[in-house]
Amino acid sequence: MDLLELIIEYHKDNERQGPGSQEATLKALGYIPYLDEPTKILDIGCGTGGQTITLAKNTAAQITAVDMLPQFLEKLMKKARENNLLDRITAKEMLMDNLVFEESSFDVIWSEGAIYNIGFEKGLSLWRKYLEDNGVIAVSEISWLTDTRPEEIEKYWVNAYPEIDTVENKLSVIEKCGYSSVAHFALDYECWIDNYYQPLMENAEAFLKRYDYADEVKEFIEQGKIEADMYNRYKDYYSYVFYIAKKE
Repeated sequence: MDLLELIIEYHKDNERQGPGSQEATLKALGYIPYLDEPTKILDIGCGTGGQTITLAKNTAAQITAVDMLPQFLEKLMKKARENNLLDRITAKEMLMDNLVFEESSFDVIWSEGAIYNIGFEKGLSLWRKYLEDNGVIAVSEISWLTDTRPEEIEKYWVNAYPEIDTVENKLSVIEKCGYSSVAHFALDYECWIDNYYQPLMENAEAFLKRYDYADEVKEFIEQGKIEADMYNRYKDYYSYVFYIAKKE
């Protein structure tokens, strides 16, 4: 069974495909001047659009939401329709490292829990050209919260995402890529457990049953449980951190 298919099926009915919350989205948005009607936001790796809807409800901007998975975009547009936001949200199926937009065509680039798919530095560098001068980028990225941490969690995350690094070093990357930092903050426990891991775990048994407890599906679910357990045990050492920065 294809791993991508499992990921899509397991995540598509969830509000979020990674840690986050409406409160975190609004906190990050609070560092940006109010976005009025002519303003354009590009939401990269939007998933099923938890944050996209929040952005649309709390700005007057036009939002272009991109994701590589049509199944996720379908869910997003269903939410947009239910919230009477079809005139403000446009969905496009695209790869985040192969975007097809005019340069300097967006005032804000947003990306929650997705930039790791191509790497933090690569994403910041690639996407910069799509921002207007003095435009703002807001991304959440897995980061170490301490300078040292237990070996078990260090090995786990370096293996999962070699680009994981301290907040200080992430801020240096932001500057290197041609931005000046505006603000940053770590996502809290609720963003991880209540909004991400718990809904997945609650659906795990039904998901296993649907696939007749196939070995590869059991392994897939088990990996998710390990990740959630790691967070519960080592949450003081890492989190997603929201970084808000301005194009220089």
